[in-house]
Amino acid sequence: MFLYLSKLLPLFFYPLGLASIGLIVALVTLRKRPRIATTAIALSLIVLFLSSNAWVAKYLVRSLEWQNLPPAQLPNTEAIVVLGGATKSAFPPRTTVDLSEQGDRVIYAAQLYRQNKAPFIVLSGGRIDWRGSGSPESADMVNILTSLGIPAEALIQEPDSLNTYQNAVNVKKILESRRIGKVLLVTSALHMPRSLKIFQRQGMDVIPAPTDFLVSEGDLQELGNTPKAAILNLLPDTYNLNIFTNALKEYIGIFIYWLRGWL
Repeated sequence: MFLYLSKLLPLFFYPLGLASIGLIVALVTLRKRPRIATTAIALSLIVLFLSSNAWVAKYLVRSLEWQNLPPAQLPNTEAIVVLGGATKSAFPPRTTVDLSEQGDRVIYAAQLYRQNKAPFIVLSGGRIDWRGSGSPESADMVNILTSLGIPAEALIQEPDSLNTYQNAVNVKKILESRRIGKVLLVTSALHMPRSLKIFQRQGMDVIPAPTDFLVSEGDLQELGNTPKAAILNLLPDTYNLNIFTNALKEYIGIFIYWLRGWL
């Protein structure tokens, strides 16, 4: 039940959810309370405008992604831990497993393995039933990595976790059973602050290895490199709305996990 509520309730705090609620209020009160309707419409527009312009969205994303910037050289460790959320199962019309927007996690893990950063890759992730059936994400990641030439004996699956907290708890059991100490933690840069805190809270010796950066130095420089760019980047854009929502999701997740005592 907690898992279901943790995924459902925050929807009403995201920009699109808040704007939708505002417009519903406006629709209900339009005839009898036009002032309330006008206020609701105005607030909905403000929420959508602020969350969908590049200035606000990219700096909010930056506030999370740049907390754990990778060093010039990552140290060698005993295992690479990769968190799920990076694949789409092989259901028609797909002919094989696809990588999602977060698929850089899998590619980066393969690169680190090829650089001899660790002899094993631990792949953590199940499959939430209401988000599409199919094999666990850990199995999908195995499919991708073996197709890239990573030996199957170097891959360790953890197929049961459905959220980041469960990732940490279940991975800890695997590491302890195999007497693995220091590990590299691979996940999207946006997701790293919450993931790192959870894994550290479980007592694991983890080194952040973020990937899938949504905002670079170049992106921030382009925001206002010309007056025209500065103005155009204020205009609403669905991509900006998406990354703003993802960043807000992480902040809400950090708060909820803190309340649960998981951080």
